[in-house]
Amino acid sequence: MSSDSYQKLTNRLEELTSLNGIAGILHWDQEVIMPSGGVEFRAKQMSTLAGILHEKSTDPVIGDWLNDLENRSTKDLDFYQAANIREAKRDYEREVKVPKELAQEMAELSSTSRQVWVKAREENRFIDFVPCIKRWIELRKEWAGHIDPGKLAYDTNIDVYERGGSTVRFEEIFEKVKKELIPLVKAIQENGKNLDSSFLEGDFSTEKQKVLGQQISEEIGFAFDKGRMDVSVHPFCGGSHPTDVRITTRYRSDNFVESLYAVIHETGHGLYEQGRMERDRNLPVSEHLSMGIHESQSLFWERMIAQSESFCHCYLPKFREAFPGKLGDVSVRKFYEGINFSEPSFIRVEADEVTYPLHIILRFEIEKGLFDGSISPDELPGIWNDKMETYLGIRPKTDSEGVLQDIHWSMGSFGYFPSYTLGAMYACQFFNALKKKDPDVEDKIKFGKFVDIKKWLNENIHQKGRLYSTDDLVAQVTGEPLNPDHFIQYLKDKYSDIYQL
Repeated sequence: MSSDSYQKLTNRLEELTSLNGIAGILHWDQEVIMPSGGVEFRAKQMSTLAGILHEKSTDPVIGDWLNDLENRSTKDLDFYQAANIREAKRDYEREVKVPKELAQEMAELSSTSRQVWVKAREENRFIDFVPCIKRWIELRKEWAGHIDPGKLAYDTNIDVYERGGSTVRFEEIFEKVKKELIPLVKAIQENGKNLDSSFLEGDFSTEKQKVLGQQISEEIGFAFDKGRMDVSVHPFCGGSHPTDVRITTRYRSDNFVESLYAVIHETGHGLYEQGRMERDRNLPVSEHLSMGIHESQSLFWERMIAQSESFCHCYLPKFREAFPGKLGDVSVRKFYEGINFSEPSFIRVEADEVTYPLHIILRFEIEKGLFDGSISPDELPGIWNDKMETYLGIRPKTDSEGVLQDIHWSMGSFGYFPSYTLGAMYACQFFNALKKKDPDVEDKIKFGKFVDIKKWLNENIHQKGRLYSTDDLVAQVTGEPLNPDHFIQYLKDKYSDIYQL
């Protein structure tokens, strides 16, 4: 191996990591503190930065270094070096196919389209957002055509978030989930016992919510000397590096649970970023494997841990202390049932874990239709509402609570939505593996002892980076590839117990 070529390659990769980190901070700034008047110039900044990134990442000299490394003996390569070269080659071969002008247009549209979406959602005017969706579909198809003209455009977009993912594979998984969950949702509504979750509503100080959220985030393991927590319209995890991880939430004074569980969810993402391997931390091998795996970490903490009865046992006294007079006569079991209340709702981010996958399947089916031409953007509100009625038995009255609710399409993130439910499946499968490895894990949650749990995730997932494929990583951790049966059985068992089905 030419050590000189490898050193030059990694120097460039670290430079790209720094530039992408800058883009991450600009995005965070736009979502959290940028004045609204700065949108137009921020779009130009993002476009300029995208152009610089494109030029540096498609520099022919990278191809020369990769060719030199490929043509030489690999016997001196260790596992990490081989992974860095593999990842660099994958990214280079993809980036070099995309014209700079296209990369810049997509970056600029991402900023301007977001503002159109925000205004359209506020004013319930889907018609104003239609041109953005149409242009995004055109650009994402054009982009996919440059990457792999022989592949379905939607599959190429899916691959950005889920390597090796495809329409055919996801359809098979989601049809199985849909077949099981639609009857479960119906059974809960028609035959389940009546649950009381009214105690979760009231007047909860947002300042106390902030303190409580930060306390729990820290107790779970988030390091605030390498991260921070702020407020944004749509909760997210961003930042520039494992030493600068930024999570956000949003607050409602009438319901503290929504913001608290958003904090826990984003903390799970943050723990993944902060837990990345120390070696080659600025290189591709250390980066997250897929959005599904990333989402598994947020849902592991939000659902497997924080929505468990053991967690309620641990934290209900602290909730009472934070909000005096609000939860005094609520038992652990009642609180557990309350936070796991299941009911069809319009807004995806507010959906419970039983109905949530159906929100995702709806979006997946619509995106597939947008890309294969069977659905026109102009038809989206009606198609969206029809699917909501079929899957969840409810029909949105406005586009703001329907087709306009998500930010993803304004950023051109087609193919992203499946990651959410794949993440839920991974999380369930990982947690089952942890329980086999550590039968005392429920007791540890019950008494707020999260160190061993975080360590297990660090060692088995976070620090593995991109050393393995998704299927290989999941098989290593759980003994088998992704198996939706774990997820389906978990939901059936948990909610049959809660609702006495």
